[in-house]
Amino acid sequence: MRSLRILSCGGAHPKRMVTNDDLAKIVDTSDEWITTRTGIKSRYFCSEGETANSMAIEAASVALKRSGVDPAEIGCIVTATISGDYATPSISCMIQKELGLPEEIPVLDVSAACSGFIYALEVARGLLESTGGRYALVTGCEQLSKLLDMTDRSTCVLFGDGAGSCLVEAFEDEQSEQKKFVTSLGAKGDMAITAEGVGTAKTRIQMDGKEVFRFAVSTIPKCIQDVLEKSNQVIDEIDWIVCHQANARIIEHCIKKMKAPAEKFYMNLDHYGNTSGASIPMALNEMYEQGLLIPGQNLILVGFGAGLTWGGAFLTYKGVDR
Repeated sequence: MRSLRILSCGGAHPKRMVTNDDLAKIVDTSDEWITTRTGIKSRYFCSEGETANSMAIEAASVALKRSGVDPAEIGCIVTATISGDYATPSISCMIQKELGLPEEIPVLDVSAACSGFIYALEVARGLLESTGGRYALVTGCEQLSKLLDMTDRSTCVLFGDGAGSCLVEAFEDEQSEQKKFVTSLGAKGDMAITAEGVGTAKTRIQMDGKEVFRFAVSTIPKCIQDVLEKSNQVIDEIDWIVCHQANARIIEHCIKKMKAPAEKFYMNLDHYGNTSGASIPMALNEMYEQGLLIPGQNLILVGFGAGLTWGGAFLTYKGVDR
């Protein structure tokens, strides 16, 4: 079976930034209350004309352009989302249409909430393996602002809108046995995070924060360890660990629990908030734009969230000439 590596990244977010002070004007909260509990200072909410589709298309377009890959060579499109504009067509279908990508390829969306991007990578790898394709556009996109109860200060302060996309390449290289793409995926049915009635006026995200925290700080270290063992790596050989950007306290707790180097864990939730399935590819895009991603680097990506689900992946960043 061929492996998978990242060639390029792209990202998009709405124009309207919403600060903690902005939220304090409409709900009983404060910048201090939010920051000390989550590490979040601001996030972006869609305004008129901005949608999940428009953000995903923009992010995927940037990733495709940066890769230099001929659009005709794209072998599949997979998008992770729980907040698409329509029940159908999928966001992936809209990306295909707007970017003029081949019609004779599989395209679909994946619903695994905050673990969705990891699941989408594994789905893309499988599709490329079965069809013989070489390149895939894998995107995470969320417009969570439309699912929020703005009277519930325990949830409405956490989430934001945005999209991130990676163009990935399937490859087979016998000389790089320890650079193979591996995943660790799992789930347990639990209603700690829900969004009942999606697509209706009753749609609202609800969350048991304490239970989610306990789940996350237990699951993340186990997932990282499983990925390290499957990839025959040790943490010193990993350049970056990019967790789902839910809560700074969760990530900091895991770093202490694992006694891991904090500098390996990238965080940007302070200015994006929790963007669910979009958070990992948005972080990767920001790392690229800051010059932090260097060709040949080893990455571990870890998602966790509603379902409850979790997913971890080891892969390399191949990159392209800037």
